[in-house]
Amino acid sequence: MPTNPWLRSAATLVAAAGAGLAYAAAEARSYRLRRLDVPCLSRGQRPLRVLHLTDLHMTPGQHRKQVWVRQLAALQPDLVVNTGDNLAHVDAVPFVLDALGPLLDGPGVFVMGSNDYYAPTFRNPARYLVPSDERRLHGGFLPWEDLRDGFTTDGWVDLDNARTRFEIDGRTLDLVGVDDPHIYRDRYDEVSAPKAPDADLVLGVVHAPYHRVIDKMSTDGCDLVLAGHTHGGQLCVPGVGALVTNCDLERSRASGLSWLDGAYLHVSAGLGTSPYAPVRFACPPEATLLTLIPRPA
Repeated sequence: MPTNPWLRSAATLVAAAGAGLAYAAAEARSYRLRRLDVPCLSRGQRPLRVLHLTDLHMTPGQHRKQVWVRQLAALQPDLVVNTGDNLAHVDAVPFVLDALGPLLDGPGVFVMGSNDYYAPTFRNPARYLVPSDERRLHGGFLPWEDLRDGFTTDGWVDLDNARTRFEIDGRTLDLVGVDDPHIYRDRYDEVSAPKAPDADLVLGVVHAPYHRVIDKMSTDGCDLVLAGHTHGGQLCVPGVGALVTNCDLERSRASGLSWLDGAYLHVSAGLGTSPYAPVRFACPPEATLLTLIPRPA
């Protein structure tokens, strides 16, 4: 250790920064399953289990992540909702499909995120800490059509600016989704509709939770809206939470369950990061098993 006090202080700061970076890199690989109850069903209904996956940002070499995701099939959810950003490499599609594996055999829906269409690029991390200037920087094209075809061939439904209806466990579920608002591909007005009288549950599905979409979904009668994109803030401050959401969503809603005016909103912190920023702090990667239960009396 240097004897000069200024050098000692500098060495201490460098050591602390190195330890923090090492921890953040390790946390980015500490995958975990969160479980939440959502009281959005009408009284007397049986619980319904929804597995929410998002932001895998998969690359071929992420074997630990692929094994962990594949094990989620043991949960046997009633429905899988994938809210986009599955890819982070041009060759990642078969690895995503293999990781999802048996989950593709059951009911599922998906929407695309910007990183299903475009490869990640290096960006100055400080750019996320200032207000958006509305510019979107993209890398090369990714094989999103192959990803879409892999999902739909196995039976999942594409909800990019679309609606669908499922009959699950004797219940009628209406689902509506949009393509990614972060790159202005959302067309919610084309699929907007009030809640049907015979629907037991209405789910809204979107990658980036911009208010121009999620507020309209709530107004139309969605009981629960599911989104990703935020990474939960990715680098959070303990006791403070997320510093940014990378959209117009409030920082307090960067991850977890919150209440819109008429609907629940669940934002998942997701399972991945950009390959150019493979760190998380106080915001571990996650998948979420949502158990939908009856509303309180």
